[in-house]
Amino acid sequence: MSQHTLSKSSPSNEVSIERYKRVFQKFASIEKNGEKLMTKDDFVNAIAPGEDYKRLQKSQYGILFDVADQSKSGVLSLSDFIVFENLLTRPDAEYEIAFRLFDTTGSGKITREQFVQILSANIGQDAIPFNFECEWLTLYTGGKDATHEMPYKEFTQLLKGLQAERLRQAFKFYDTQVSGYITPDEFKKIMIDIAGHKLSDHVLDNLPTLCNVYSGNKISFANVMAFYNIIREIDMVERIVRKSLSTSKDGTITKADFMNTAAQETRFALFTPMEADIVFHFAGLENTSGKLTLRDFARLLESKWERVAAPVTVAVQPEVKHGALHDILKGSYGFLLGSISGAVGATVVYPIDLVKTRMQNQRSKVVGELLYKNSIDCFKKVLKNEGVLGLYRGLGPQLVGVAPEKAIKLTMNDLVRRHLTDKDGNISFMGELIAGGVAGGSQVVFTNPLEIVKIRLQVAGEAAKAIEGARPGAVAIVRSLGIMGLYKGAGACLLRDIPFSAIYFPVYAHLKKDLFKEGPEHKLTIGELLSAGAIAGMPAAYFATPADVIKTRLQVEARKGQSTYTGIRDAARKIYKEEGFRAFFKGGPARVLRSSPQFGTTLMVYELLQRAFPFDASPAAADKAIGTHVAPSDDLSYLQSKNALKILLDVHYKFGVVPSNVKIPGVTSS
Repeated sequence: MSQHTLSKSSPSNEVSIERYKRVFQKFASIEKNGEKLMTKDDFVNAIAPGEDYKRLQKSQYGILFDVADQSKSGVLSLSDFIVFENLLTRPDAEYEIAFRLFDTTGSGKITREQFVQILSANIGQDAIPFNFECEWLTLYTGGKDATHEMPYKEFTQLLKGLQAERLRQAFKFYDTQVSGYITPDEFKKIMIDIAGHKLSDHVLDNLPTLCNVYSGNKISFANVMAFYNIIREIDMVERIVRKSLSTSKDGTITKADFMNTAAQETRFALFTPMEADIVFHFAGLENTSGKLTLRDFARLLESKWERVAAPVTVAVQPEVKHGALHDILKGSYGFLLGSISGAVGATVVYPIDLVKTRMQNQRSKVVGELLYKNSIDCFKKVLKNEGVLGLYRGLGPQLVGVAPEKAIKLTMNDLVRRHLTDKDGNISFMGELIAGGVAGGSQVVFTNPLEIVKIRLQVAGEAAKAIEGARPGAVAIVRSLGIMGLYKGAGACLLRDIPFSAIYFPVYAHLKKDLFKEGPEHKLTIGELLSAGAIAGMPAAYFATPADVIKTRLQVEARKGQSTYTGIRDAARKIYKEEGFRAFFKGGPARVLRSSPQFGTTLMVYELLQRAFPFDASPAAADKAIGTHVAPSDDLSYLQSKNALKILLDVHYKFGVVPSNVKIPGVTSS
């Protein structure tokens, strides 16, 4: 075939050419007569930046170099690179590339001998053998002595049918007894050989379980063909699943829903009952209820194969303007969910918080004041002397404070992070610390009054026991303190909350991104969110304990014989002098035990509420669940290059991994 030339100049084409030039200049490593040139390694690095080479080996990307290197000089010029990148934008690029590899003479036609030679060399000796004398190939190329030559479009039809023929021959190869059955392990070998590049790790690991769909421990040819048809129609499977889910009230569908939607969406029956059984078997391996979500079906898809949109100019849709009522309702929605989540988290860990407060308020150097030996002893004595309700003394003010605390903290963190995030979406570690610190400091205006009331209620039980008097209520405490008294210890509260949030939010963000790999292709599960929130709370809570001890001492009303403090420095100095350094970490373990599950639970509940009661349901939310996204422009070459290999990988999953002792005309050995 003749080499394709660049299309006429247009704004979008000029942008593409500039991108090609930028990539070429970045990766071209050699210079000859003042002209920069690309080696094969340069080319692979340019079209596959960041590739881990686990599913696709480097040499397989290298076969694309043989297509780009039309002159067979072993290096590429800028013009060669631009022509190749332009070729990738064609809708039939994967077929075009395959044709050029098989057309070793450049005649624009492929003979039977060329096809046999290239395919034999690329499937390797360890692969399931292919019978080139089969009737199927003869129908396309004629017999051995025939002079039939395939032009481009005939060759594309041959490639499309090749995989099914290889599948038939592979089944026959293993079915030596001509029983119509093969073992699960043999089925797995066939599917890895035929279509391993198309399957997700989830499906690959569970391929042998196909035998469990029906009774027996073997797999029939009908099962194999049904599975193959699903792979070929996986895009239609996704389309039908999405369509069916769009009308589902609870976000789940059954097998009957799937089949009904398929019948409505297509003119002819597209999926057989056996194919539907197999779809629901592999999608439902971790959900045996029979009612599957989009996330369940996402496990069928290999995320490496992206749907790549060409870099064209798209008209921007006008932003939808909402009225003031909508904004008020949306703000109230977030405030309500945050309040409920925070209240649940606070209630779950409140007994631990009460024990922590009483341990921190215990003055170990005052005679007769050593009420508790440790946190467990404190818990037992509260339960014995004050009952179960005693463990929740002061919970009311705490719950009242949770709503503004969570709303302000999360809002301020997000707001500051947005201002400190660059145009590429990156934020420095210092920026994360600042955002967290500002969030922690901003909440004190609401939480300090509620904290002091809560703490005095928490220690009221032990005080009442000691003096055999009535326990004061929240209203009485507020009256006795006055407005200024409600902010007693605010400096210590700032000293605690600023470091806590400065530690917590960055650690939480990095745990989600780095440990649990949150991204467009992976939405965190409830367990992962719970773990991220709990783990992040551990260092944040423990390292803020000294400030929490000082705050508690300042806010609790000293009894007779106990030390009084005039401020943060005075409290720190007296605590150290009278009780030693370890006193600053009193209640530290209890604080960790409280903060970790509290933050983990709060985030988990918040996530559940958002999923159960979405405010703005949109198609984008469904896309996130299945990992669909549009790649940035600089990644288009990578995705287009990777997708261009799909047809060759259909020929054989190791196509391009050619042994060094095999010589293929027109193809560089690797």
